[in-house]
Amino acid sequence: MIYIGAEEIISPLGQNMEENFQAVCENRSGVSLIPHAGFNDESIHLSKITSISSQNKFEYLLIDILENVLKQIDPQIVSSKKTIVIVSSTKGDLDRNISSPFTDSIAAFAKYFKLANEPLVVSNACISGVLAINAAGNFIKTGLYDHAIVIGCDVISDFVLYGFQSLFAVSSTPCAPFDANRNGITLGEGCSAVVLSNSKEIFKKTSFQLFTGRSANDANHISGPSRTGEGLFRSVKKTLEQNQISVDEIDFISAHGTATIFNDEMEAIAFDRLEINDKPLNSLKGYFGHTLGAAGVIETAISIQMMRNNLLVKSLGYKESGTSKTLNIATENKSSELNTILKTASGFGGCNASLVIRKL
Repeated sequence: MIYIGAEEIISPLGQNMEENFQAVCENRSGVSLIPHAGFNDESIHLSKITSISSQNKFEYLLIDILENVLKQIDPQIVSSKKTIVIVSSTKGDLDRNISSPFTDSIAAFAKYFKLANEPLVVSNACISGVLAINAAGNFIKTGLYDHAIVIGCDVISDFVLYGFQSLFAVSSTPCAPFDANRNGITLGEGCSAVVLSNSKEIFKKTSFQLFTGRSANDANHISGPSRTGEGLFRSVKKTLEQNQISVDEIDFISAHGTATIFNDEMEAIAFDRLEINDKPLNSLKGYFGHTLGAAGVIETAISIQMMRNNLLVKSLGYKESGTSKTLNIATENKSSELNTILKTASGFGGCNASLVIRKL
């Protein structure tokens, strides 16, 4: 069995898990209008951490999040040869070293904690976080490591923001996933971590069971998702089949929900094809923005907190259905017994990934 827990988050909503989940429970957003942040000094809605200097922010977030995590586990785990640290990120620290955006920060991070193994970096568009958790689980499953710490981290750089602006994919207002009036993403930055282990004894709080999932690539387009949801359909179908989990067992879906016209439509079609479109569902992008390579870890961490508290959190920004297939979007916070959750992610190039977490 693979155990998962010790979830942590640093974001514009707070410096630790408790502050972030409290903000989410109060339906507060980290999104604000940032003056002159965009191309040609355009003011843009972003979820930006302003409490940390932009210089070496990526490195500082990696260190800070692991310091938070060490308070929740046996601290000797971090320096063990049987522990691997996996960092999920799309762009790392481009402002520090554009030709090699991970090298300096990862090296400094590994030195700071005296890690026995060189950290691995998973960088596969916006499924990076879910993919990293699945990879960590598979490492433990095969006996290569006993423990894994997965850290998702991305910061907003001009390169990334201008790139999304050039695609006309950035919303003029705070993003509204699955809503009829959605018109694009809101970029965010943040850092999150979860710990995986073959032993529940390393956790100071209750841990959960991870069912590692599958990824699938429909190769539809360099940036546009499949119109049929084929990649996401295959990913979720294989994830459920390999773990012998029926659709009836799913209590909640933490969707990708970027609030672009095509992504949300694709997800709705895929969930309809899987016959799980009646399951309670939300997107957390309205709270954190789209944190790219960190999104899968942040949203997994919040989902675990929802399970701890048996609380289904509303999908912020949603007012009116904007997809061709009906979804059961959470429109208000609601007490609910959440025993088994499905987490999905989708990204550029047609990549898709999913995993399942269950209470023990």
